[in-house]
Amino acid sequence: MKSDNFSESNTMTGLNLGLLAEIPLTNRFSLQPEVLYSTNGTDADIIQYGGGPISREYVLEYIKVPVLAKLFLTESLSLEAGPSFNFLVNGKIDGEEEEYGSSFELGGALGASYKFGGGFFGSVRYMQGLTDAFVRENYEYNIYNYGFQLGVGMMF
Repeated sequence: MKSDNFSESNTMTGLNLGLLAEIPLTNRFSLQPEVLYSTNGTDADIIQYGGGPISREYVLEYIKVPVLAKLFLTESLSLEAGPSFNFLVNGKIDGEEEEYGSSFELGGALGASYKFGGGFFGSVRYMQGLTDAFVRENYEYNIYNYGFQLGVGMMF
């Protein structure tokens, strides 16, 4: 997560599980809808007026629905990009469940994937939240999700 209100923030490693379908439209172009369970979060020092920063750990759990356009550069290597429709499942601050996250976040994804033999594939992707991850009435500053995803999978 990033925000102008964070004096410092540290990345966190999270979980990303899901299902996808690849729908070929031409021999070099496919549409790839996905449904993913994904965690986002940070350890951040929040700027306070009149005092020192407060350290907090934020964790947001989502059901993400990216819809990616895939352009195949070779038979195995593709570039992918598209919107992601993210629905908040759970939010925690310092391990306690809180209702601070926005119930919906619009994001974007940009990445590449490679198909190995036997249906196996690997992917790397950058995800960026385009709308505020927190309920705006509760926070003075915008807070956005972003991160890299590494994935491995198998297509049937």
